Amino acid sequence: MKKCVLLVLSMLSFASMAQKKKAATASPLEAEKQAMIGNLDKRFDEYAKISKQIWDYAELGYMEEKSSLLLQEQLKKEGFQVQAGIAGIPTAFVATYGAGKPVIGILGEYDALPGLAQEATPEIKPIPNQKGGHGCGHNLFGTASVAAAIEVKNWLQKSGKPGTIKIYGCPAEEGGSGKVYMVREGYFNDVDVVLHWHPSSANAADASTSLANKNAKFRFKGIASHAAAAPERGRSALDGVESMNYMINMMREHIPQDTRIHYVITKGGEAPNVVPAYAEVYYYARHKDRAILQSIWKRIENAAQGAALGTGTKVEWEVLGGVYNLLPNVTLATLVHQNMQKVGGVMYNDEEKKFAEKIAETLGEQKQDINNAAKIKNFTDASESATSGGSTDVGDVSWVVPTVGLGTATWVPGSSAHSWQSTAASGMSIGQKGMIVAAKTLAITALDLMNDQATIDKAKAEWLEKRGGADFKYEALLGDRKPALDYRK
Repeated sequence: MKKCVLLVLSMLSFASMAQKKKAATASPLEAEKQAMIGNLDKRFDEYAKISKQIWDYAELGYMEEKSSLLLQEQLKKEGFQVQAGIAGIPTAFVATYGAGKPVIGILGEYDALPGLAQEATPEIKPIPNQKGGHGCGHNLFGTASVAAAIEVKNWLQKSGKPGTIKIYGCPAEEGGSGKVYMVREGYFNDVDVVLHWHPSSANAADASTSLANKNAKFRFKGIASHAAAAPERGRSALDGVESMNYMINMMREHIPQDTRIHYVITKGGEAPNVVPAYAEVYYYARHKDRAILQSIWKRIENAAQGAALGTGTKVEWEVLGGVYNLLPNVTLATLVHQNMQKVGGVMYNDEEKKFAEKIAETLGEQKQDINNAAKIKNFTDASESATSGGSTDVGDVSWVVPTVGLGTATWVPGSSAHSWQSTAASGMSIGQKGMIVAAKTLAITALDLMNDQATIDKAKAEWLEKRGGADFKYEALLGDRKPALDYRK
């Protein structure tokens, strides 16, 4: 018995010595990474509080006054120089710390979605009289990006090394194309690499693309009349909208099958007994190839004109947004994946497990093992195909500077974005834990790039090749219009 005890003690002593030796032989850079990770753990409660405050604000696109200001104040307190109201957008900002190269940018978002006001509970419980909710987790997005930028700032300050960190406050990602105006005005021209992330139901850092998107409101004008006593005198604007929708729905058979077209009728009339003199429909079209998207969009415009001609109405449209597909970068994505593996996934406590299990029961066929939140997905190079049916204005950024992103399990595995389930998780500790995983991964990736010009050069070479060489010229899909600041009003 005494020999067994001595053997165990000897083994424990050996393991302890091995750990100390490993720590002693770890590179200075790895030690600095671990320090960043530890600092973010220590400040978890602080950043959780900020994210919850933005979740409570739930401000829609271009109306994120409180959310934007809260993040700006945090950055100013940390010593960043903040330039607000950039690119003609009151709620956009860029905050800068440091000097010289390399220049690393981090994107942050904070707009909510309309119609998703939901309490942070595992059952459907809408918040009365609240217009929006954070069903895409942008309350977490902006906070984590700020947290990561602060850690990089602290490292620059402590090390005294050259380098610049920029955090971009990006409003109205949800359909408002906020970053497009920032790109168009040249705010990314001096940046070497841009980092971003997005809330998700899984932890992954794939090299993947997305769908280019163009959207507009089509406004039909007709002639009002009594719908029963004198219908022949009227010309229904709603007929124009419905005729356009009918033609678009027939067109679906004759366009590439990976196209996405969706719409909502935002104005259909005031009363059944009045022929509507005004009606409006809001259209989105998406495809991974911008050229194909543009050709499809022209057919949508033709359908609108045909509908107006056939119904005796008039139509005009306003392009509200347009974004490029993401230009993936395998070099950078590989680096982010490696760092995410070091950080690890999201571990639930007992209370969070109960919350997650209740959410999982509402997901039907999409239900997954809640323990997947702790796992990191294997790296995938899907750079030639769209692995997401969604679109993002990060796409435009990626065509003017090498860009890379990641997703973390801020939602219960299996949850969909833009759902009550994702809104609920974004407002409590499950979302906040995923947020800190993202902040850690962004921070240590930025640290790598600050110390590795060779990786930046390799990423730039890949980026130049994929975008078509140095002759590429960026042109915004939404043209030269001013920001659509009222698109959510």
